Amino acid sequence: MMTDSSLLNSELDLQQQEELYQQLLLQTLGQINSESPDSKVIRPEPGMCVKTFSESNKEKVFINVCQSNSVPPPPELSREKLVELLQSDDPSGFRVPMSLGEPHTEIDNSSQGCTAYDVVINQDFFQKCQKDPLFQQFVILVSVEGLENKYNLELSREWKVLKNRKFLGSVSEQNIRTKSRPVIEELQPPEKSPATTKSLRRPEFTIIVEPPAGEPEYLIAEIKLPGVGSSRSLVLDVGEDRLVLTAQPSLFHLDIFHPFLVDQENSVAQYNSSTQVQKISTLFLDPVTYRIVFDARCCFGIYTRASYQAVPPATASLLRSASL
Repeated sequence: MMTDSSLLNSELDLQQQEELYQQLLLQTLGQINSESPDSKVIRPEPGMCVKTFSESNKEKVFINVCQSNSVPPPPELSREKLVELLQSDDPSGFRVPMSLGEPHTEIDNSSQGCTAYDVVINQDFFQKCQKDPLFQQFVILVSVEGLENKYNLELSREWKVLKNRKFLGSVSEQNIRTKSRPVIEELQPPEKSPATTKSLRRPEFTIIVEPPAGEPEYLIAEIKLPGVGSSRSLVLDVGEDRLVLTAQPSLFHLDIFHPFLVDQENSVAQYNSSTQVQKISTLFLDPVTYRIVFDARCCFGIYTRASYQAVPPATASLLRSASL
């Protein structure tokens, strides 16, 4: 039986055309991917290092909050809007674009092993957060929650920003997405109006200097937070002469200045869920011989009662003018 050579040549031509088509298709797809990659490699700059610990095993955890202009910024957010957001029923509705790196093992100052995570946010937004303690605490909170969601963790809210360290370990490259679903969105249920600062409750608090006699060493603040079941809902910032505390959602907001200078880097905060009292203890930066007890109740930051001994003239004048 004889085979028609023209049929064989036709089949070979079709096969060659199919192979050529597949090559051109793969080549075209490769060019598209190379021109518009889904991700790119960046090397972020150090920002700040936050120390906390794992609730499950109490081991130290460090969060390196880094900065890069390759990460898009969140929507414009004023301080007033941030307060409203933290007091809303769903503060997680506002999302901050960030890159969450893999955990890596490091050695802390005590030569002990620990776990560190690198979080990268927009550089301009990071600089904004460095200028306002409330924004700084907010970006730490969303970083902690992001790591918890991604790696199924439970981290303590009693964190500390390290003063003389911007990064633990070595800065490494990160692979960030350039194409993904929108990571910035603000959810505002139409049936509910956001809380305003006027509707926020100011908690009852007491500030005491210890010891009561002799040269003072500690400033102790106790804040009553009825209805707050866990420290996970608290955002706390301790400044040299300022204390800011927010309880989510829509419960309390406290923002006060006090006439003392304290060591904010060595402050300790503990929340007692049984008594629902937040306690903050900190050291004085510049101790003087005085004792002051403040007891304020819903007075918008004005002290209703002050008893003092050997108070410097400037401080005494301030307290007398502030008392009701």
